Amino acid sequence: MDPEAVRTFLAVLESGRFRDAADELGITQQAVSKRVAALEKELGVRLLARSPRHAEATIDGQAFLPHARAFLQAEARALASVRPGSRALRVDVIGRRLATATLLRGFHQAHPETELDVVTLFDADTAVAALRAGTIDASFRAVTMPGRRLPEDIGVLPVLDEPLHLLTGPGHALASARSVPLARLAGHRIWVPGIASGTEWAAYYADLSDEFGLTIEVTGPDFGTEPLLDTVADSPDLATLVGEGTRLVWPDSHGLRRVPVTDPTPVYPHSLLWSTGNPHPGLLALREHLAATAAPPAPGTWAPSWSRPRLGDTDGFGAGGTA
Repeated sequence: MDPEAVRTFLAVLESGRFRDAADELGITQQAVSKRVAALEKELGVRLLARSPRHAEATIDGQAFLPHARAFLQAEARALASVRPGSRALRVDVIGRRLATATLLRGFHQAHPETELDVVTLFDADTAVAALRAGTIDASFRAVTMPGRRLPEDIGVLPVLDEPLHLLTGPGHALASARSVPLARLAGHRIWVPGIASGTEWAAYYADLSDEFGLTIEVTGPDFGTEPLLDTVADSPDLATLVGEGTRLVWPDSHGLRRVPVTDPTPVYPHSLLWSTGNPHPGLLALREHLAATAAPPAPGTWAPSWSRPRLGDTDGFGAGGTA
């Protein structure tokens, strides 16, 4: 059905006269009559009983009335779901178990009036394209990759340097360690399935392994978190790396150990990206909240140089390395 015809039908009923409905809608009385006639033709019934001075609903019009109102309410909700400024703030978090999802939950607790729509896009290129197209409002990313520059209309705010932990099974040689120096991981098998070529996390782990001589295996299909935890729990020599803020749950029988990595501590650098021309009112609140809660880079940490933007810089480069 034509929403304007339905809206016109309701205007006639509420005002009681075609002329008054025309004045309310800002159209001619003839246009009001044509819209109502077209709606009646489509439905195959007479909706309004007309007289020179008054219009009222027929029995069919009375039956149609609540559905007409519901139809227009559904139209309004549909428009609001995709219209910037009225739809929910749409944020990409890569993974719903990762620390960035926790950051977003903290924002929601502080700003419950801001409706959120959480999405998970695959890589930085996809996220940046969605930001520029306006299909998402913000994205948590590791900025960009070596040799690439973010578009000038993409803003960047560093929000979290997340320390990495070594996750081992109970039989691993490092399982009982309270912490482990990064250099000591050389020679140990570290399995991180799901590293896809061309992604920002692939660039991160490539730099990490090259700088510290680590053996990071990416072989085999990525069946998800639970099969990864099962494999690590049963292996005496295989471990993986997980973020300190990554929410993981496993059976007690697995006996998995989280071992902090130190000297330096490798951190995964999460930043918030957004389009500088985005008018969504919730975006500014999100940026201000994250800026107020973000901690400065801690001493004794490591991240790739390309992942640390300078203050006010949006090109994805900065003075990085070990802090």
